[in-house]
Amino acid sequence: MDNLDRNIIDLLRENSRASYGDIGSRVGLSASAVKRRIDRLVVDGVIRGFTVNVDPTIDGMSTEAYVELFCRGTVSPSELQRILSAVPEVAEACTVSGSADAILRIRSRDIPSLEAALERVRVAPSVDHTRSAIVLSRLVHREIE
Repeated sequence: MDNLDRNIIDLLRENSRASYGDIGSRVGLSASAVKRRIDRLVVDGVIRGFTVNVDPTIDGMSTEAYVELFCRGTVSPSELQRILSAVPEVAEACTVSGSADAILRIRSRDIPSLEAALERVRVAPSVDHTRSAIVLSRLVHREIE
């Protein structure tokens, strides 16, 4: 991967629907050269997919919380993944250092559905307790991967 590839990826992050010609004009390549590079980045696994970013207030998932998850004993990351994958409101989950075993980002329609999602997490036998912080307003949001 070279600087041209990095520039192409940055432009795709800004607008994944940009045409090959638009990207090419900004990085100094022809549309066909941009297409070949993007195809190679996909085949090589650098680009894992293209997605749409939907406004959560429009799709009805405007309630958001960050949740610290504390487990009983030692629980493997694969076990946590199994438990948390079964709760569709869990948008992200990461194991972390510190006193919590994992941090979750939960999106739901409203407070009652957030509470129901938290209860589905809490009833897992390996979960001891959770500590939640409900998001009031989003100040900065960047998709960086």
